[in-house]
Amino acid sequence: MSTAPESTESPMKVLVYSDDANTRAQIRMAVGRRPAADVPRVEFVEIATQPAVVARLDEGDIDVLVVDAEAQPAGGLGVCRQAKDEVYDCPPVLAIIARRDDGWLATWSRADAVVSLPLDPMALATALAGLMRRRAESRLPAL
Repeated sequence: MSTAPESTESPMKVLVYSDDANTRAQIRMAVGRRPAADVPRVEFVEIATQPAVVARLDEGDIDVLVVDAEAQPAGGLGVCRQAKDEVYDCPPVLAIIARRDDGWLATWSRADAVVSLPLDPMALATALAGLMRRRAESRLPAL
C-alpha cells in the first residue's frame, strides 16, 4: 500500500498556436508534462488557425497562450496583440520568435515572455512555468 498522496491538482491548459504541426510538437516535447516541479501538469490544446484561437480563448479556460510568431497567415504576435486587446482576463502569452530582432515586435504585441528559436527546452520550460505561476497567483481569492 502506497503512502504517497495522490495528486488532485488539476492540470493547467496551455494553448499552443502555430500553423505548423511540427512546431507545435517541438513545443510540446520541449515542455514535457510539467515544466517545473512546483507547477501543475500541462494539458496542451493545439490550434492551427487564428479564428480557432479566438473562439477557444472566448471559452475562458486557457491558462497560458503560446504563440508562434512565424505562423501563417496570421502571425502569432498579431494574435497575441488581438488577444490582449479583446479577451477579458487574457491569459499570459509566451511568444516564440525566429529572429532576436523581433523582440521589439513581441513588446508591441504585449507578450508576457519571449523565447527565441531554435528552441532551448530549458528556457522554454522556465518561461512557461513562470507564466503558469503568474496565472495561478492571479486566480487566488483576494483577502
